[in-house]
Amino acid sequence: MTDRPTLHAINLAVVSPMLIEGRRIMSGINKLPVSTLQRPEAIAVGKLGLAGDEQADPTVHGGLAKAIYAYPLEHYPFWQQACQQHGSRHAGSTLHHGMLGENLTISGLLEQDAYVGDVLEFADCRLQITEPRQPCFKFQAHMDMRLAVKLMAQSGHCGFYLAVLQTGTLRAGESFRILPGPRELSMAEAFRRRLRRQD
Repeated sequence: MTDRPTLHAINLAVVSPMLIEGRRIMSGINKLPVSTLQRPEAIAVGKLGLAGDEQADPTVHGGLAKAIYAYPLEHYPFWQQACQQHGSRHAGSTLHHGMLGENLTISGLLEQDAYVGDVLEFADCRLQITEPRQPCFKFQAHMDMRLAVKLMAQSGHCGFYLAVLQTGTLRAGESFRILPGPRELSMAEAFRRRLRRQD
């Protein structure tokens, strides 16, 4: 294993219905791993995201600026513990990669070190950090925790969206280089600012 930032899993979903407070809501949040360290399948990357992935609401996840969502593996123990403490249906089972709704489960790059404009350079494609994820009611329902949105807000464990600068392929197990952008606004600070605007 390298000490460089690493892609651990690629996770995809098709849009499917969720039952939230008696309403049938379409969502693509239920991501499942299709490329893992054990089975590092190559997945095509286009300008609008990963081949085979779907988004129900492109204002939240999708389009050129939010084509791919990355989430740090380092935060998984936090959510595992939260599921146990708050009686989620996921308590007692290990959270699989993609559980946080992310396309890319990565390590070695946290929100405080990830800046708007930074580029993640892989062997065959380049992705640019654009903005933090905004937790919503679908995330809360998916995690089966009434406090899921609040916990993401308090912890700052939001992950970040990526635009595709160079199309190609990705596979689990790849390491990547971080090419610094202007370094003016980190994902951690961008997330805090967004939350303040909502207060």
